[in-house]
Amino acid sequence: MVETIQWTPAGVVMIDQTKLPRETVFVTCKNYEEVAEAIRSMIIRGAPAIGVAAAMGVAIGVGQASEANLDAQFEAICNTLAGTRPTAVNLFWAIDRMKRLYAGHRGKPIAEIRAVLTAEAQEIYHEDIAICKRIGAHGAGLVPDGKTVLTHCNAGALATAGYGTALGVIRAAVEAGKKIDVFADETRPFLQGARLTAWELMEDGIPTTLITDNMAGHFMKAGRIGCVVVGADRIAANGDVANKVGTYTVAVLAKENGVPFYVAAPISTLDLTLATGDLIPIEERSAAEVTHVFGVEIAPKGVGVENPAFDVTPNRYVTGIITERGVATAPFEQSLRALVGK
Repeated sequence: MVETIQWTPAGVVMIDQTKLPRETVFVTCKNYEEVAEAIRSMIIRGAPAIGVAAAMGVAIGVGQASEANLDAQFEAICNTLAGTRPTAVNLFWAIDRMKRLYAGHRGKPIAEIRAVLTAEAQEIYHEDIAICKRIGAHGAGLVPDGKTVLTHCNAGALATAGYGTALGVIRAAVEAGKKIDVFADETRPFLQGARLTAWELMEDGIPTTLITDNMAGHFMKAGRIGCVVVGADRIAANGDVANKVGTYTVAVLAKENGVPFYVAAPISTLDLTLATGDLIPIEERSAAEVTHVFGVEIAPKGVGVENPAFDVTPNRYVTGIITERGVATAPFEQSLRALVGK
């Protein structure tokens, strides 16, 4: 399985997801500014993965900071990383975790501070892999045997430290002996499904069929889809889910056709401070992602473009939210809080 991100003596090494599947290229980020740019430019993407990257960015930043004015430097490091992408709450969760650890060690020798932050970043990495495997274990039983699973965007090993959330559920179902195959939506405009999900699953030998985003309804109506499993970038207290744009469309189609719609995400993706998904900030990305494909212009010059990176699926379309602590179902206000309290 591909290693999405690694802490090494040379720096934070991550696979360049903008190059896949045409090339397998690894990028070494030698300072926190380079980590921040990798997150911003989607060299690394996926909510859990950018949380891990942010933690490593904080650690490498403090590792290179001077002892004088360390508090101010630490704040600048955290602010730079937090300013990269607004929607995925795991980014802020990881930075806040590093902030709490730093606050508990303020005034101690800088070598000790560096050591504990580095150890914490690596712990977050290892925790994420273990969490994904537990998500997979909880979700595998929900996947119908002998059926096709539809997924949107990429919520696999590439979107996490390893194994994946939505694809972790699929992997765990296969490991349990279920005979399933996968339909991967291409996921315009960044093509995470076509470039990343299809590549990951084929590397694992899981039968995979690529479809365009606007084909999902056709195959659901034809009875081809047994369930939908997607990831999430932020989940509000009422179970509304922010995920890659197009997820809402898939969820509505699933409801119309009686297909179960599952969301797989770690507890760290929950944002119980937000009552509903209407309060989730939605990132707007460059128009060039829509007007160009691999640098080739496909639209007339000057055309207006809107490019929200995410949409919000209301909780009424969600069958269940699969976490490392179990599966939440409606009413989500109660079930999600119960899982957080475990």
